[in-house]
Amino acid sequence: MKLLTGKTALITGVANDYSIAWAIARALHAQGAELAFTYQNERLKEKMGALVQQFKPKLLTELDVTKDEDIARVGRQVLDTYGRLDIFLHSLAFTPKEDLHGDFYKTSRQGFAVSNDISSYSLIALSNALLPAFEAAGGGSILYMTYIGGEYAISTYRLAGVSKAALEMSGKYLAQALGPKNIRVNGISAGPIKTLAARGIKNFSDLQKRAAEFMPLQGEITADDVAGTAVYLASDLSSAVTGEVIHVDKGFHCVRG
Repeated sequence: MKLLTGKTALITGVANDYSIAWAIARALHAQGAELAFTYQNERLKEKMGALVQQFKPKLLTELDVTKDEDIARVGRQVLDTYGRLDIFLHSLAFTPKEDLHGDFYKTSRQGFAVSNDISSYSLIALSNALLPAFEAAGGGSILYMTYIGGEYAISTYRLAGVSKAALEMSGKYLAQALGPKNIRVNGISAGPIKTLAARGIKNFSDLQKRAAEFMPLQGEITADDVAGTAVYLASDLSSAVTGEVIHVDKGFHCVRG
């Protein structure tokens, strides 16, 4: 018996086959989960849609998390299509380039609002919209992607790190609020991995090289490393784990040189 047989998962954040969300989707499916997907807009639909068709999803739907009506619609679609939801992967983040690369003390009010709206508030709003589908399943597992820049000030991460800190605290409060409904909420803090989002971080290659110098476990971190942890958190193996942030970074978070 596979770990996730009979379970349904909603995946957000697949942009291409380098996405961490894509590696997680493949791993969940390999363990028996049925997958549903969202895409950001029509411009990205064609490429992303072609990528996920191998899973024959019953639901592939647009989601703009800045629109309450989109969030509510996706919640209804999941329940109407599958009758339940067991796993939700939140892999969504955005920070305006000028606020990501500029001096932090020059962060704009609008940039701060947009970054936190998309990167952290969306976890709360989507969890609420998906609640009826989770309740129909008798509970489930919510996973979100974060980064160590939400714990420590990293010069190239700036406002994105502030939004990750808000995301992680949102995850903890959601774990407290949803625990009585048998819904677990956990984060995965991935080390530096080459993705489309990572390319938007200034001097990412240098950051990756510096991190490698301090990692207790040697070798490049891959999206598949993260996916294995996601399977654990999505499955009943982690039935007593909630409110956690698990670092998948070859130990980088625990050393300082």
